[in-house]
Amino acid sequence: MDYFNLKDGALACEQVALETIAEEVGTPVYVYSAATLRRHARVMKEALAALDDPLIAFAVKANPNPAVLATLAREGLGGDIVSIGEYRRAREAGMPPSSILFSGVGKDADEMAEALAGDVLQFNMESVEEARMLSAVAVAAGRTARAAFRLNPDVDAGTHAKITTGNADNKFGIPAAQAIEAFRAARDLPGIEMTGVTVHIGSQLTRLDPLEKAFVRLGELVAALRGDGFDLKLADLGGGLGVPYGPGQPEPPSPEAYGAMVARVTRDWNIRLAFEPGRLISGNAGVLLSRVVRVKPGEHHPWVIVDAAMNDLMRPALYDAYHHVEAVRPSGARETINLVGPVCESGDTFATARETDRMAPGELMIFRTAGAYGAAMSSGYNSRPLTPEVLVDGDKWALVRRRIDLAEASAMPVPGWIDQTS
Repeated sequence: MDYFNLKDGALACEQVALETIAEEVGTPVYVYSAATLRRHARVMKEALAALDDPLIAFAVKANPNPAVLATLAREGLGGDIVSIGEYRRAREAGMPPSSILFSGVGKDADEMAEALAGDVLQFNMESVEEARMLSAVAVAAGRTARAAFRLNPDVDAGTHAKITTGNADNKFGIPAAQAIEAFRAARDLPGIEMTGVTVHIGSQLTRLDPLEKAFVRLGELVAALRGDGFDLKLADLGGGLGVPYGPGQPEPPSPEAYGAMVARVTRDWNIRLAFEPGRLISGNAGVLLSRVVRVKPGEHHPWVIVDAAMNDLMRPALYDAYHHVEAVRPSGARETINLVGPVCESGDTFATARETDRMAPGELMIFRTAGAYGAAMSSGYNSRPLTPEVLVDGDKWALVRRRIDLAEASAMPVPGWIDQTS
C-alpha cells in the first residue's frame, strides 16, 4: 500500500498534488511519501514481532536521502551501510551506532577506522583478508572490533543475475565449506571479537524457499561454530524480499509470511536476529515525476519522449527492470507506446510496446516504485543535472535534494598548460 492516489482527477502524494510539485520544483523530480515509509517500517516490525529484540537495519544504499533516513530513524530503524559516506548519513539522520551494521566487500582501512571509532554494532566481513586489515586497524586504535563473516551458501535466489549475491561463483561472502576455517583464523587475530554470522543471497526475491534454504544453512553454521567455542550474539539474515512493481509482475510473499518463516526456521537458534530491508521499505514510497517532451510517430508504436532519462532512473537500462507508468491526470484513453528519455543511448528506454495511459506533449506522468535504487543510482551522464528529491508528509512538502548542476558543482579552472588556441 502507498499514498499516491487520485484527488480531483489528478495524482497526489498524500495531500499534495503532484502538479503543484512539478510547478514549483520542475521535472524530473523524485517524490517520497513519509506516510508510506512509516507504514512499511511498521509492517516490517509487526511481521517480526514474534522474535526477541530483532534489529531492522534499513539498507541505506536503497535510498540514502537524509530526510528519508531521518523518517525511518524515528521509527526505530537502524542502518545497513556499505561505505563511510553511508555511515555518516545514517549517524546524521539519528541512527545510533548500536543499530548500524557495516557490510560491503571493499571496506578500506580509513573507513574501518572511522566506523570503529564510532562504535558500530558489527562489521560484516567478506574474507579472511578483510579480517586481517580490520585487526590491524583495531590494534592501532587500541579498540576491539565486533565482527561477523558473511556466509555464501551457494543458493540461487531466482532473481536477476545482476542482483544475485549468494551463488558459489560470486564476489560476496565466504563459501560455506570454508566458513569454520575462516572463523578460526579470525579468532587468532588480535583486536577482533567474532560476534556473529550473516547471509544475503540477493535482491527482489519473489519466493521464500531460497531464503529458507539459506537460513537453514546459516543455522547449521551457527550450531557448528558454537560447538567450536564461538559465543555468537547476532545472526544477520540480510534483506532481499521483493516488492510488487506493477500488473503482470511476480507478486512477492508478504512480510507476514516472511516473518512466520523466519520464526519457524530460527526458533532454536537462541540468538538475536538482524534484517537489512531496503526496497521493501522505500520502494513503493517514491515515484519519479516526469513531463512528456514530445511524441513522434514510430513504425509500430509512437515514441513518447519524457524529460526523465536513464541517468535519473537507471534500473530499466541496467536490469531491464519494470516500472509501472501512469499519467498524472489520466483521461481514460489508453495507447500502446514506446517510452524513452532524452539521453543519447538506445538503452535510455523505459518501456517498449507498453499499454499505458495516453500521454500528450506537456503532460505529467510518473514512474511508480521508484523510491529504492532510483535517486541513489542517478548520475550526471550527458551533463544532465542530478534529479531533485521532495518529501511529502500530509499536506506539507519540502525539497530535500535540490537539482544539482554537476558542471557547476565540479567546476575547476582549465589547467594553464593546455593550449586552447591549437
